[in-house]
Amino acid sequence: MAEKALATLAELVFLKDPSPVERDAAIQRFEYTFEAFWKALQAYLREVEGLEGASPKRVIRLAREVGLLEEEEARLALGMVDDRNLTVHTYNESLARALFLRLPEYARLMEQVLGRLQR
Repeated sequence: MAEKALATLAELVFLKDPSPVERDAAIQRFEYTFEAFWKALQAYLREVEGLEGASPKRVIRLAREVGLLEEEEARLALGMVDDRNLTVHTYNESLARALFLRLPEYARLMEQVLGRLQR
């Protein structure tokens, strides 16, 4: 599920000059991709590591503790949580533009981490 969501996100995040509609669609795809991503991490931690995390930030911290994420990746992932929370609860044009610029980095991180879960 997370891999399919990520594929839909990747269709838009690398656009050089997106229209406002493309940018907003990418942000919406980021929201549901992030949900699938952290829930995949949560399931892995529960099933493989025997650890339980109820929130995205807790799951990311646990993933760092067990070595699924490097320190810098964990920092980026925690920023991703904050950005996702902002998009769900607020909308403004400057936030949307700034977030769109971070989406390629977020997409790469999610792709790398999901690949680790497959091993």
